[in-house]
Amino acid sequence: MTMIGWLQIILFCAIIVALTKPLGGYMTAVFNGERTFLSPVLRPIEAGIYWFSGVEERREQHWLTYTVSMLLFHVGGFLIIYGVMRLQAVLPFNPAGQGAVAQDLSFNTAISFITNTNWQNYGGESTVSYLVQMLGLTHQNFLSAATGIALAVAMIRGFSRASMRTVGNFWVDVTRTTLYVLLPICVVYTLFLVWQGIPQTLGDYVEATTLEGAKQTIAVGPVASQVAIKMLGTNGGGFFNANAAHPFENPTALSNLVQMLSIFLIGAAMTNVFGRMVGNQRQGWAIFAVMGVLFIAGVSVTYWAEANGTSIMHALGLTGGNMEGKEVRFGIVASSLFAVVTTAASCGAVNAMHDSFTALGGMIPLINMQLGEVIIGGVGAGLYGMLLFVVLAIFVAGLMVGRTPEYVGKKIEAREVKMAMLAILVLPLMYLGWTAVGVVYPAAVASMANAGPHGFTEVLYAFTSATGNNGSAFAGLTGNTLFYNLTLASAMFVGRFFMIVPAMAIAGSLAAKKSIPPSAGTFPTTGGLFVGLVVGVILIIGGLTFFPALALGPIVEQLAMNAGNVF
Repeated sequence: MTMIGWLQIILFCAIIVALTKPLGGYMTAVFNGERTFLSPVLRPIEAGIYWFSGVEERREQHWLTYTVSMLLFHVGGFLIIYGVMRLQAVLPFNPAGQGAVAQDLSFNTAISFITNTNWQNYGGESTVSYLVQMLGLTHQNFLSAATGIALAVAMIRGFSRASMRTVGNFWVDVTRTTLYVLLPICVVYTLFLVWQGIPQTLGDYVEATTLEGAKQTIAVGPVASQVAIKMLGTNGGGFFNANAAHPFENPTALSNLVQMLSIFLIGAAMTNVFGRMVGNQRQGWAIFAVMGVLFIAGVSVTYWAEANGTSIMHALGLTGGNMEGKEVRFGIVASSLFAVVTTAASCGAVNAMHDSFTALGGMIPLINMQLGEVIIGGVGAGLYGMLLFVVLAIFVAGLMVGRTPEYVGKKIEAREVKMAMLAILVLPLMYLGWTAVGVVYPAAVASMANAGPHGFTEVLYAFTSATGNNGSAFAGLTGNTLFYNLTLASAMFVGRFFMIVPAMAIAGSLAAKKSIPPSAGTFPTTGGLFVGLVVGVILIIGGLTFFPALALGPIVEQLAMNAGNVF
């Protein structure tokens, strides 16, 4: 570890803190329907969208109607992606002549992108056309990200409103998020990426002659526009198979820094949106502090592990840290920081091979996802996931003092606690359950390139990443098989929507309650004690799922041996 390395980490954190409040203020104005500096340009477009689609802007929805609208919206997204992938061979903008994508892979990819996971069992430049990249994938990157933000805003309204049966209008929230937040930033962001050297073209792949005289095809395409929203929307799906390690997706140290900042930007700002909408910005900063504590701990451990390498490397005379699987233009600190950022924010983009990290360095990204993707988390999803843990923490605090728990003026009762536990416990059910199947089922075992504990970790990482809607991979696992395409799709679907429905139920329940003023016995939720309590609850609940995963290794190995499938 070096001072320069720590300064890079400190600079990253300082920029995020500096941007959180101004962006949070702007987003709050957008969601409240207030006038912004973009309103003269975008307001006529927004009104036109409502007129064309038949949406009544001022008509709000019950939480159940809001949720059903969201689900129907995703059915449409699924059909678009699946359709363009299956019809790819006969559609335009296909300079490489890519054929139709297989049914199971199309199904997996469609589920992946509507759930904001962007798990990819394919290489983008060798599998899909420009049209699929744009109409199917980039298009859904915007809408899945906008959905997460809209749902978080609906949940915030549950805490901020009193004696109301509505939590907003899904169609209005998605439209405003896309028009006023995602699109303007991405336009500027895309131009920056083009300046940095990322292609943005509909031209054919480029034929080049190498120094040895061989012919090489260099894939290009509308890359910059997809990279911008994949990072800003914490989607993570790469235009190229190598993702952010590819020089056409992430060419410079500056582009690497900006991409990391964009991954955290909206998720961090959502904490400020929460504070503003509940009438106390300190509430938002308290949640931000919880996220910050967990993030700094993860970065410190990963950087230390990668910078120190391993005893085996030292015995071979390989000092200076673990550079295996890392791009020289980024080095250890930028690769370690990126790995923690992308798994803390459920983005899934990678600029290094997590499979090549040290055991401890690779464990932190895995833990980040198994904690529920709440350390900043996906855009919107991180906040409503964190609020589920806050509900449980307040419940624990109430048990300690023998009072009905309260949070920002709302009583937290049995219904909210049950819904929060339901949303959180469904996650380990998916990644532990499917991992147990994956390491004993013969067809799944055949996909494992590594034996023993490392192979087990690759399978566990895959299902954890899918369930947490992250999308990054530990590699070493052949995912494009019928078994993994279907099981990973089920994990992504359950991890997204089985968490959303209970969260929205909580939002509806809280919105209908009266707001109560704080009393002498109200637990303070803006100080260090609250931050420590929430961090503790997250680690305890996360530990109850993470450590069984570690213990699962010997059990499944014995089962595999008994079945004759030694992995």
